[in-house]
Amino acid sequence: MTSFAAEPVAGQAPPPDSVAPRDSTSSAPTSVGRLNDTIRGFIERWGSVWVEGEITSWNVRGGNIYGRIKDLTTDSTVSVRLWSSVRQRMRGEFAVGDHVVACVKADYYTRTGDFSFGVSSLRQVGLGEQLERIERLRAQLRSEGLFDAARKRPIPFLPHTIGLITGERSDAEKDVHRNAELRWPQVEFRTRHAAVQGDRCVPETIAALQTLDADPDVDVIVIARGGGDPQTLLGFSDERLLRAVAAARTPVVSAIGHENDRPLLDEVADLRASTPTDAAKRVVPDVAEQRALVAQLRARLSSRLTQRVSHDISQLEHVRSRPVMRNPQTLLESRSHHLWVQVSRGRETIERRVDAQRRRTAELRAALRALSPDSTLARGYAIAHLEDGAIIREAAQAPAGTPVAITVGSGSFAARSEGATVDSARPAAAEQQPSAASPAPPRMET
Repeated sequence: MTSFAAEPVAGQAPPPDSVAPRDSTSSAPTSVGRLNDTIRGFIERWGSVWVEGEITSWNVRGGNIYGRIKDLTTDSTVSVRLWSSVRQRMRGEFAVGDHVVACVKADYYTRTGDFSFGVSSLRQVGLGEQLERIERLRAQLRSEGLFDAARKRPIPFLPHTIGLITGERSDAEKDVHRNAELRWPQVEFRTRHAAVQGDRCVPETIAALQTLDADPDVDVIVIARGGGDPQTLLGFSDERLLRAVAAARTPVVSAIGHENDRPLLDEVADLRASTPTDAAKRVVPDVAEQRALVAQLRARLSSRLTQRVSHDISQLEHVRSRPVMRNPQTLLESRSHHLWVQVSRGRETIERRVDAQRRRTAELRAALRALSPDSTLARGYAIAHLEDGAIIREAAQAPAGTPVAITVGSGSFAARSEGATVDSARPAAAEQQPSAASPAPPRMET
C-alpha cells in the first residue's frame, strides 16, 4: 500500500493524497488514487476464497480465460480470470453450464478501478442447474420433432416485407437494416421492439412475434440480438417462446449472434443466422449478384441461340449444296420417265388382260347360245307344255282332249291333244336308233 505524507499548508486545504478516505469532507476531499489504494489494501486482506457456482461465460483470449461464475440459487455473478499458466495446470475441459468449485483471490486494479477474481484452482462438480434444465428441454423438443428439418419452412427468395424483433435503438437493428438495404434497396421492414434480456424478454418477444405473424404483408420474421453473456440469453431458450416460434405460420430466422452457447431458438427457428448481419445477407438477395446472374444467363442464352442459328444455317447450306437441290428438274425428269414406264407397263398389262377376257366372254357366249333352248326352237323345234307348265316328254302325258301350250321359235300358241299317234307306240325302237332330231310330238288339234 502506498504511503502518503501529509504536508498541510497554513490557510489552504490539505492535499488530497494526504486525506484518508474516512476523513474526507467536501472541503478536504481525498484523491482517487488514495481511494483505490485503500480499497485494494482492504481487499487484499481477504486472501483466497473457495466458491461454488455455475459457469455462465467462458471466453478464451490470447491463451487466458475470462468468464463469469453464477450463484446456484440467485442471480449473483462474479467475474473471473484464469491466466494461461493456471490453465495449463488444470485437468479436464470446462464449458458454460459446468457446476464448479473455484479457489479465487480478489484483484482490484487501482488504475482503472476494475474488480475481478483470479482463479488459482478449479474443479468440476457437475452440470449447472440452468444447463441441465435447458438440456432436458432440448431432449423433449427434439423428441416432439420441433428440431426436424422437414417441419422447417423455406425462406422466400425475395421477401417484400421483413418483420424484425429486436431491442430498441440496438446495434442489431442498425446492422439488419443497413445490410439488408445495401443488398436490396426496395426491401421494407416492420420492426417491433422488445426487451432482449431479463424478465420482459419472453412475453414481449412473443407478443411481437404474434403481431408480425398476423400481418399478411410480412414474408419473414427475424429475431435479432447482438450476442451477449449466456446468462442474458436464457430468454431465447424459454419453452413458451420456442413453442410460439414453432406455431408461427411465417418463417422465423434466429439471429441471436452467440456462437459459443447457441440458445434453443436457433434449433427451433426455420433458419439460424450467426449474427444480425448474417441474417440480413441470408434473407435478402444481393441485387448486384442477381444482376450479374441475369447478365450471365442472358449471355449464355445469347450464345446458345447464336450457336443454334449458326448450326441450322450450316445444315441448310449443306442441304442446298446437294446436286438435287441445285437442279430439282433433274429429279423430276428421272421420276417422270420412271412414272411413264410404269404407266405404259400397266396399260399393256391391262389391255392384254381385257383382250383375253373379251375372247373368253365370246367363247362363253357362243357356248351359251349353242346350249340355249332358243337356238333349238329357232331351228324349227317346239316345246309342248301342259296347263301347269310341265313339259310334255311322253305322249302319255297328253291324252286326247288335253289342252296344250306350244312354244316355237317366235311366240306360243294353244292346241289340244288328239291322243298318241302310231309312231309313238314304238318308243324302244326309236331309242335304239340314234337320230339328230327329237321324237315327233303327239298330233295336236289346234
